[in-house]
Amino acid sequence: MSPCALGVDIGGTKIAVGAVDASGAVHARRTIATDAEAGFDAGLERLTRAIDETLAEASIDVGTLSGIGLGCPGPFDEASGRIENFYTLPGWEGNDIVSPLVARFDTPVRLINDADAALLGEALAGAARGARVALMLTIGTGLGGAALIDGAILSGAANEHPEIGHVIVDPTGPECYCGSRGCLEALAAGPALARAGAEFGYADAEAVFAAAEAGAEPARAIIVRSTDAMETAVWSLVHTLLPEVILIGGGIGERHFPLYREAAERAVARAVLAPAGAIRVVKAALGNDAGMVGAAALMLDRA
Repeated sequence: MSPCALGVDIGGTKIAVGAVDASGAVHARRTIATDAEAGFDAGLERLTRAIDETLAEASIDVGTLSGIGLGCPGPFDEASGRIENFYTLPGWEGNDIVSPLVARFDTPVRLINDADAALLGEALAGAARGARVALMLTIGTGLGGAALIDGAILSGAANEHPEIGHVIVDPTGPECYCGSRGCLEALAAGPALARAGAEFGYADAEAVFAAAEAGAEPARAIIVRSTDAMETAVWSLVHTLLPEVILIGGGIGERHFPLYREAAERAVARAVLAPAGAIRVVKAALGNDAGMVGAAALMLDRA
């Protein structure tokens, strides 16, 4: 077997663990509930057990691992391994997730933003393979974004991850937990759709989509607001980055890809200052594996 690393994709509802080789192939995997409300210690114990089981299934000795990459929703402090996301991971904030894993498995462990990890995975083995400049938007329990330029993930001041989900698309829009109003995440992410739908008796974001498809006007208006927000954000991002390819992923983004592709393509079509026909909008190819594969790629020489 070629060199392997463990990739861990920490989401708001699920954690995926996989043993991944340098080609992006997954040799074994586990998926567990995040259950952040049960507390950090309980989550760390379940994650450690899932790692042990994945290694055993793949017949990998931990001493041969290139390391463990952790894709995690930000913000977090990469240097200390401390998670600071009270919104997606309530009860985990302020806890160091890296040091206990280093101590337990005696292997390098690194944190990477989950959207960055997803794009790394797609660049290694998915829909961004071969692209020089790629943009990825992940729509799910949050709204993440990442950019790849000349084979490297774009990072900013102090090596921080640019928060594309907090691009303001409507200054009069709903309040966002970041302190601003009308962020893309506050209009298009799953919790935003669920909050807007609760006013009309819809149980969650998927109930809003189902009602909109059935022709219910309140639900349709919520979805239109979401896709309009996506169109406005993509317009700005296209003119900022001029990506060759725009990937749409995440649980909601992939389930309802035609809606968000149409919104993104409207923005691309209106971008008269961008090269005509040079920007493609595609569905992320790796599905739930993208973040796991990308987090592992971080620890492999190929990354």
